[in-house]
Amino acid sequence: MFKLLSALFFLLATGLVLHRLLFSFAAQSPAAYADTAPAFDLRRHLAGDMISEGVIFGPAGIVSARFVARMRGSWVRQTGTLVEEFTYASGATQKRQWTITIEQNGRFTATAPDIVGVAEGRISGATARLTYRLRLPDSAGGHVLDVVDWMYLAPNGTILNRSQMRKFGITVAELVATVRPEQEKTP
Repeated sequence: MFKLLSALFFLLATGLVLHRLLFSFAAQSPAAYADTAPAFDLRRHLAGDMISEGVIFGPAGIVSARFVARMRGSWVRQTGTLVEEFTYASGATQKRQWTITIEQNGRFTATAPDIVGVAEGRISGATARLTYRLRLPDSAGGHVLDVVDWMYLAPNGTILNRSQMRKFGITVAELVATVRPEQEKTP
């Protein structure tokens, strides 16, 4: 009986892993988006004053946080700075400053104070993918999460952002947000 249960568990686990690798968010590759347009240009699409609105889903798929972020991107040749200032529905605030370096063949790297090591990015067609390790603040447990962050450029210039955060390979959070140029206020 134990051997049968072990074999069933192995088959179930193998099936779940294969499903995740072949048919899920994690299965996306930059090559799948190579022929999409408009072309994502970090220096153009992450420049100036922007606003982001989004939600973060917890491990059960229920919204755990909502936010609005003001963003400002500036570039000097191949190096950019992206400052994000988040205001959460709870009233909490958070600030992050990214330093982005464009490399060759659609690759880029990024660093920020709460990123462990260097984030690795890839631009392909109308998308940009960034993978990194994020250290949560002590107030959130100080855990380090593996993040896969996809940005999809819409034809009107709005960026649709979807990120999954994992711990030990298990999805613990997902972020969905928009990023768009901040519109001038009308009187």
